Amino acid sequence: MNDRFEPMKLTRRSVLLTAASASAFGWLARPALADPEDVTAARTALFGDAPVTEGRVEVSLPPISENGFSVPIEIDVESPMTPDDHVTRIAVFSPRNPLADIAHFQLGPRAGRARIETRIRLGGTQKVTVVAEMNDGSLWSGHAETVVTLAACVVL
Repeated sequence: MNDRFEPMKLTRRSVLLTAASASAFGWLARPALADPEDVTAARTALFGDAPVTEGRVEVSLPPISENGFSVPIEIDVESPMTPDDHVTRIAVFSPRNPLADIAHFQLGPRAGRARIETRIRLGGTQKVTVVAEMNDGSLWSGHAETVVTLAACVVL
């Protein structure tokens, strides 16, 4: 056998260094999350400081989402969609994704109905908030919660 290669000795120091390295890597591979302040800042950047009233917006998410990479969402805004009373914008916000604003939609009276069906990525169990802007400038909101078993939006 070659004398230059010695078997690695298991010492207290090597065990502690390995454990510290493993825990540091586990801490670094955490999902990046937005804060509630980020959601407020994103809403303010998009709609200004106008007050938001709860109601007129119905949000549907599945109660449990097995995969956060593709979560179905349905948004219905109560509006006649006439030239005098219609939805102009809809925005979706998330407090647990790396970026608080998930999606923006532009609508007009010719849309006929203020309804959006799409899929979004979610970074974990959370309450998704939707804000709708009407043509008179008023803001309305609704929200829904879902439990995500496999989170998307994980930053390594």
